Amino acid sequence: MDGRPDVRTNTSPIRLYVIENIVISSDLGWGYNSVERARQLPTKMRSAIRFAMLALVLVIVAMLSALTAMRFAIHGQEVAVPPLVGLGPTEAERAVAGLGLQISIERQYYSPQIPEGRIMSQLPLPGTKVRRGWQVRVAQSLGPTRVAIPDVTGQSEHAAELNIRRRGLDVASMAEVAAPGVPADQVLAQSPPANAAQVMAPKISLLVTTAGAPQAFVMPSFLGQPLGSVNRILQDSGFRLGNVTVAPPQSAPAADALATPSGAPAPQASPNAPPAQATPASIIVSQVPVPGQKVVAGTAVSFEVR
Repeated sequence: MDGRPDVRTNTSPIRLYVIENIVISSDLGWGYNSVERARQLPTKMRSAIRFAMLALVLVIVAMLSALTAMRFAIHGQEVAVPPLVGLGPTEAERAVAGLGLQISIERQYYSPQIPEGRIMSQLPLPGTKVRRGWQVRVAQSLGPTRVAIPDVTGQSEHAAELNIRRRGLDVASMAEVAAPGVPADQVLAQSPPANAAQVMAPKISLLVTTAGAPQAFVMPSFLGQPLGSVNRILQDSGFRLGNVTVAPPQSAPAADALATPSGAPAPQASPNAPPAQATPASIIVSQVPVPGQKVVAGTAVSFEVR
């Protein structure tokens, strides 16, 4: 024999071959499905792996393309801010319009170095990278100072404002402060001061006095004191006398109501008698505000007297 094992059945021998570690039968009817499965299994795995790798590569390429496009989209719209200091408004507007930028004159200052009408400062600074459509804010020169700063201290707020605007100036800001001993609505200080030489802007800031908070007191007790003397004390302390009412008479004891010491009935008050009136000698029996309450100057104090 040729050294190969024979497997004999009832009909014919079946020869087995070993190819790449796979046992294949010579009988096609018995080993065909096994061979196909052996061949198809590695092929499907390789196809799946190849498909997954291809999908991963496509995703990476798409992400890199998106990042690159975004970078070009962002940086492609950026421009450098041109220098505008020393240019006139028309020249500056033309310079920024060519780059897709805008210009806004926000401030005006006096300057002995830069001629009137020229740009003296800008923001953002020259060379700064900004997006198209960005607004460049500039300050314009008014030239050398030609207006004398008036002295408005001691004037009222309204008079000072009229005096400032009549000279072609503006009120920059106005602050208020409570100054004891100084009337309210009076200019206490100004900036810049009167006749200042180095003035940057045609504006004056004012410090105006305002009415201070009223002085607080603790209400004393006036119970048992005559109304006349208490009224003088209130006037001297800066308070006002409020309503004064007379307390109703106290009811007499039952025994006194029935008879007098002599045995006669007690006299009854006439229903037509005029109501009692408060006099400077009337004694205070209650007060509003009550003793101990916090009050301010000018408060009205009301009393009930007998």
